Amino acid sequence: MHTPCSAIPDPRRCLTAQLLGAITYLPRQAAEAISPQGQEGPTSWRRLRLALLVACPAALAAGIMMPRITLVVSPSIEAWVLTEQPGPIARGDFVRFTLSHPVAGPAPVPVTKHALCLPGDKLTTVERSSPLSAHDRDGWYYCNGRLLGISLPRAHNGMALQHMHWSGIVPPGMAYVGSAHPHGFDSRYFGLVSIKRLTRMERLL
Repeated sequence: MHTPCSAIPDPRRCLTAQLLGAITYLPRQAAEAISPQGQEGPTSWRRLRLALLVACPAALAAGIMMPRITLVVSPSIEAWVLTEQPGPIARGDFVRFTLSHPVAGPAPVPVTKHALCLPGDKLTTVERSSPLSAHDRDGWYYCNGRLLGISLPRAHNGMALQHMHWSGIVPPGMAYVGSAHPHGFDSRYFGLVSIKRLTRMERLL
């Protein structure tokens, strides 16, 4: 199975899609190759050898040509597979970085977000009473007047969340990162992130 290049004009993206499709289909091919042909038929070693002949070059090509592929498991990001894409970061771009925060766990973790508010943009934080807790206030975050997200007083596990209170012009070299997901963990809680820490990403799937 492969993706026709006529549907993907970018040769690099076409090749990547073909490799992903081949790798995804390989387990099924291998399973079919080593399974009996019928109730009494022998295992098809010829089909297994053919499957391996496909699998090994595909795996090698994947290791050489796709070392910068990222699989996204977060429901807050509308992508499954991303690849690094050099170039200046623009508003709305996917970005990847390493996050260290108690909510994320004891060890640093790689996360993927959108760059939503960039140097020179006006970031405004408005404090409002939380509808989820009578004793807490939520932060409403706007970039140039556009609502980016609203903080929550607590995480899904009940841990209290401290949200960012800063407002102003985003300084050079910094960015607000996040997503449209109401439960996303992003700059609403850990603040602005240095652009030097961000890797620009492009969506493949």
